[in-house]
Amino acid sequence: MAKDKIYTGTGRRKTSVARVRLIPGSGKITVNGQDVHDYLPYETLVMDLCQPLDVTKTRETFDVEADVTGGGFSGQTGAIRLGITRALLNYDAPNKDSEDSYRKLLKASGFVTRDARKKERKKPGLKKARRAPQFSKR
Repeated sequence: MAKDKIYTGTGRRKTSVARVRLIPGSGKITVNGQDVHDYLPYETLVMDLCQPLDVTKTRETFDVEADVTGGGFSGQTGAIRLGITRALLNYDAPNKDSEDSYRKLLKASGFVTRDARKKERKKPGLKKARRAPQFSKR
């Protein structure tokens, strides 16, 4: 049997970076060597992570292996989701100009765009990025 092709994608969100590999398989998702349900504490995060696979109807087609660093669970989930999206676009690259391409489906759902929002830096003289100390008249 010929070696199966592996499709890769890199995703980033807040301070998290995820390297994702899609391998033809049965739909098993592994994050940092652990099952996704063991790694992520909330089922909503798992659902969020799987959205690109659900939109393209490829959840049972690929095994997902993700290596993710930095940030918290929410940022890591967003990074993995973008990585899965980019790997799916790699897989569907020969078909990108057709009417039923994955790019059109994923773009319409808003998964192709990287969410660039990060925590704002703390400014001098303030308690947080914008929170000033309480004013006292006396």
